[in-house]
Amino acid sequence: MVKKKRVLTGDRPTGPLHLGHYVGTLANRLRLQDEYEVFLVVADYHALTTKPEKADILAAREYIREIVLDYLAVGIDPEKTTIYVQSDVPEVCELALLFSMLVTLPRIERIPTLKDMIRDQKIENPSMGLMFYPILQAADILHVKAEIVPVGKDQESHIELCREIARRFNGLYGEIFPEPEALIGDVPTLPGIDGRAKMSKSLGNAIFLSDPPEEIARKVMQMFTDPARIRPDIPADPDAPHNVVFRYHEAFNDDKGEVEELKARYRQGKVGDVEVKKRLIAALERFLTPIRERRAYYAARPHLVDEILAAGAAKVRPISQATLAEAREAMGLSARHLAEVKTRFL
Repeated sequence: MVKKKRVLTGDRPTGPLHLGHYVGTLANRLRLQDEYEVFLVVADYHALTTKPEKADILAAREYIREIVLDYLAVGIDPEKTTIYVQSDVPEVCELALLFSMLVTLPRIERIPTLKDMIRDQKIENPSMGLMFYPILQAADILHVKAEIVPVGKDQESHIELCREIARRFNGLYGEIFPEPEALIGDVPTLPGIDGRAKMSKSLGNAIFLSDPPEEIARKVMQMFTDPARIRPDIPADPDAPHNVVFRYHEAFNDDKGEVEELKARYRQGKVGDVEVKKRLIAALERFLTPIRERRAYYAARPHLVDEILAAGAAKVRPISQATLAEAREAMGLSARHLAEVKTRFL
């Protein structure tokens, strides 16, 4: 029997998941769970990097459940995908410490997403935890020896760092870790409803998977379009990157003929932004209605989330323990090496 390749990905519990998460990673996770051994981590330690206050930590505990509900709602199957909480597997932290010895601070400072996070959140003095999190992320991936990591385009640089760490470790101590490949979603980065380059919880420009219909309608109607198009009879380019409404049509409207018809009329100045947005609201409702229904089912049965997370930790910990023991042995840090040294001095 051919062993399935391993996949790892995850999310920080800093709030509910949104449409950007869906196109960036969730859609890939759904496809992969039938072909690979998938591990899905709720990365609560990563949430501490920007929100270490006690109130934030307690909120994160609630968000863990919300995120798991989002996973189940979009169709992640716990029988096929191992879902677990990062802090339930402490071995990953020791592995990250070992990896940190192989990475320089200037290398970490060059990671584009880290620089963007510090800029966007106006962090004047980033914590060591924030600077360390790409290394901890590498440990998240490598402690289960994942070979594929579904991520958004913005996270590709993190996977490259992970590959560098695996390569350096293997070169120094022996072949232990794979060099994982990033798998980018079909829509690498979904813009926010305000026209910014990325949809983000922290920027307040997201449509969440759990948003009710009235909230979806409100957000779409305020969505960024073409500021130069002040009347519906003015021809404009629907393919312009700044025209957010059409980017969402392309990603979520299952009626591709309707999308092309709207684009043609938009180029001719024969359709207004209000109609385009109303059509998008209808398309999003078709996409989100089954997701809401599945979410409601699991939300009414909270014990199922507890059981899923407990089973996930029970499966992952032995794998993580074995990987850490292997890494320590390769580095000469195992109890066996200590015993050999003691013997030479007797």
